[in-house]
Amino acid sequence: MATWKFGIIGCGSVADFHIEAIRQIDDAVLVAVSSRSEAKAQAVAAREGCAWTASYEELLARPDIDIVCVTTSSGSHAKIGLDVIKAGKHLVVEKPIAMNVREAKQLVAAAEEWGVTLSVISQRRFEAQNQAIKRVLDEGGLGRLLLAEVALPFYRTQAYYDSADWRGTIAEDGGALMNQGIHCLDLLLWFAGDVRTVFGKIATQTHRMEAEDLGLAMLQFQNGAFGTIMASTSIQPGFAATIHLYGEKGSIKLEGSTIVHWTVPGFSEPSRSDDGTYGGVTDPRSIVADFHQSQLLDVITSLEAGHAPLVTGESGLRAVQLVENIYLSAAEGRELTL
Repeated sequence: MATWKFGIIGCGSVADFHIEAIRQIDDAVLVAVSSRSEAKAQAVAAREGCAWTASYEELLARPDIDIVCVTTSSGSHAKIGLDVIKAGKHLVVEKPIAMNVREAKQLVAAAEEWGVTLSVISQRRFEAQNQAIKRVLDEGGLGRLLLAEVALPFYRTQAYYDSADWRGTIAEDGGALMNQGIHCLDLLLWFAGDVRTVFGKIATQTHRMEAEDLGLAMLQFQNGAFGTIMASTSIQPGFAATIHLYGEKGSIKLEGSTIVHWTVPGFSEPSRSDDGTYGGVTDPRSIVADFHQSQLLDVITSLEAGHAPLVTGESGLRAVQLVENIYLSAAEGRELTL
């Protein structure tokens, strides 16, 4: 079996999860890293025994790199991602895929044009309980879906937003919906399908920042089900995100990574356990790399088998489109049809 050679652009804290994930995959190797900070790039390269550069263009010019992980700040994903694609490399980009729909569509179109694979980090899809819930929904275990609820009552200090000038900005970071909430929104869309209408409200209540620290939305899905969203970084002391799914035959309630209620006729309940894999409630670094590993393995498998990965560029586009429409609905004070 071939060894897949990875490059990483961006040597901040998020890159550590990708590095650990690559380290755990037998048929993968980290070839080179890049950062605007020479000191960061050198330190990571020395630790991992790989090459480094302060110019990501130099990394992209290397013929010995197959897949590039982009782990830079959110606002740079679109530009750097396009450069990765045009260099003929497969792209794994951290969430969100881009900061707006226009840029997200550019990435999706470019990947198709250049014939490379594009995947957006949505590692929570690979958690066992979410895989089990998806199987139940696909096999009709809940019957017709009636209501899907998402709540993300996280907490971030003002010091967190003050730690970098791009944090909390609309163009470079986004607020509670685009940044912290995007994983739950991806799961919501994966579980419930495409959205037909959205009515949103946003506010900045407890932080000095440009983007929202509270976002709310009421949805109706194409399948007729309704949905609600709440995402915040103002809720003290911070709590695990919840997803509740109510169907005509039964209900599932998820808190963090733990199923806390399971009424699904004909489907045995997955074992309930709090294995400590859920994190990020108050500290964005308090997660594990296991599911980044699962997603990178899925990308490798898809490349070897010649099919699309579980999380595609279109998946990332749909999540950004939902957030953008919540923002637009809030600005116009009316329900929008997508």
